[in-house]
Amino acid sequence: MESLIEQITARFRKEFKEEPLLVRSPGRVNLIGEHTDYNEGFVLPAATDKAIIFAVSGRADGSCRFIALDLGQEYSCDIRALVPSPLHWPNYLLGVIDQFLKEGYNLRGFNCIFGGNIPIGAGMSSSAAIEAGLSFALNTAFNLGLSSLGLVKLAQKAENEFVGVKCGIMDQFINIHGRARKVLKLDCRSLEYEYFPFERTDLRVIVCDTLVRRELASSEYNVRRGQCETGVGILRRHDQGIRSLRDVTLELLESHRRELDPVVFRRCDYVIKENERVSRACSHLLAGDFVSFGRRMYESHSGLRDDYGVSCAELDLLVEAASRVKGVFGSRMMGAGFGGCTISLVEERVLAEFQEKVASAYEMVFHKAPRIHVIQIEAGTQIIKSAPS
Repeated sequence: MESLIEQITARFRKEFKEEPLLVRSPGRVNLIGEHTDYNEGFVLPAATDKAIIFAVSGRADGSCRFIALDLGQEYSCDIRALVPSPLHWPNYLLGVIDQFLKEGYNLRGFNCIFGGNIPIGAGMSSSAAIEAGLSFALNTAFNLGLSSLGLVKLAQKAENEFVGVKCGIMDQFINIHGRARKVLKLDCRSLEYEYFPFERTDLRVIVCDTLVRRELASSEYNVRRGQCETGVGILRRHDQGIRSLRDVTLELLESHRRELDPVVFRRCDYVIKENERVSRACSHLLAGDFVSFGRRMYESHSGLRDDYGVSCAELDLLVEAASRVKGVFGSRMMGAGFGGCTISLVEERVLAEFQEKVASAYEMVFHKAPRIHVIQIEAGTQIIKSAPS
């Protein structure tokens, strides 16, 4: 990462003949709590050491110039005439500008060079790192005065409205609020949050990318969301206080099982149990009990596979292969499903064995190697170096 910071800084000096504000914006993992966010439940994400570096400086006019170092591409625009770009990547940046202007902030043009090492397509939310990172950088550079939660909401709306992806708030939230060696339990209804320790230095978080792109994820996401809403609608007839599956107990669900389509029942059953797993997982962290924490991860994967129906053969094989390595505490699919990646908790002493055995098992069946990323839990978005005053 240090060499990347030096590279971006050197390019900025060459292009713009000045010293920039430098900001680090991380990707994220979600240890447990999948498909609970849109059901107003709980999630347990963490910020990572994989990140995007932004170099930014203000201009006197309304022009913006972006250089995407990794892509070797540039894009320029005027903040008074924002239109979506066919290049696609500028839209995550333009959406942030659009939101600042809609909120009435006095934004000028600016120069921006960015690049990073967040694996693209591995479900680590590089898009949220771009949106929240630029929001943070502009808030700092122009002294706009947004709170942390204000930045989170602005970055989420940038993706919802300009990019057109109806994402939840988790990714942007952990990007801004992450802490080193901590995971964050987020209540997706109230946005209240609490930190839990993740301090064992001999443990690594491993993300294994199936390289299966999630063509079904968007459409099936909407199907699952609709099924949960159907279940809530039926159960609300018996209790008007039910607003989402967050309000439903397993006992209530079971008592009205015959009124629900079997598939709808399984979807609801999974979400209620997953919320319980998040709470139990946090108790395990407080006790330093990673064996029990890992069991909750395996349970989560089984529920996602069997009841929520969003896994696939590639994800299942990676979890099964991980479970056969001694020193692996837990593994599960992470993200929307139908491809993407798994997340595993692995003792550092068996890291090489894990990588060899999991990759070998995957190649034997699918004739390609998964991409394996070793992750550490780090702080959220932060200033690396302030611009000269």
